[in-house]
Amino acid sequence: MTTSNAATSDTDPAVLGELTRLRDSIDNIDAAVVHMLAERFKCTQQVGRLKAEHRLPPADPGREARQIARLRALAEDAKLDPAFAEKFLTFIIAEVIRHHESIADDTAGGRS
Repeated sequence: MTTSNAATSDTDPAVLGELTRLRDSIDNIDAAVVHMLAERFKCTQQVGRLKAEHRLPPADPGREARQIARLRALAEDAKLDPAFAEKFLTFIIAEVIRHHESIADDTAGGRS
């Protein structure tokens, strides 16, 4: 990984080394987050197909509210801003519902 353009030739090499180490950790965490989200969406796609097959609504507001409350508590325990965690989960839920609606539309189209 290259160092930032903001680093100058007179920056302490130990500082640059620590910066690189931390950024490498961030890159690894980002990769893990992407892979975890991919796994999560594989599961939610299965949920969407099950809901569509049984004509259940794409959204489940009660579960969504419970999940948001649960994630806020987890965030607090982890010293993460609960409002950020809620925004993040709300974004994911909206995408999941969009997928479920699409699956339901595709399934309904095949039911004539």
